[in-house]
Amino acid sequence: MARYFFDLHNGEGPTRDEHGTELGSRDDIPKEVTRILLDVARDELPAGDRAVIAVTVRNESGDPVTVASLVFNNEWLDVLR
Repeated sequence: MARYFFDLHNGEGPTRDEHGTELGSRDDIPKEVTRILLDVARDELPAGDRAVIAVTVRNESGDPVTVASLVFNNEWLDVLR
């Protein structure tokens, strides 16, 4: 098992993961990132018309492994007429 750290970047600024999560393999990272992004989106959206939520994953050495993001964009069509 390896420990990975999931740093969150959202409208409240960056939040560094100090504890990490043990995963069976690197292949488990996308599932954990998806869970985090969906949980944050559920809690924070829609707080406005636009939002970007991102998670940067670091390995035990602190090196970035991957980054994933979720973009929310709401466009009011009735005000464009």
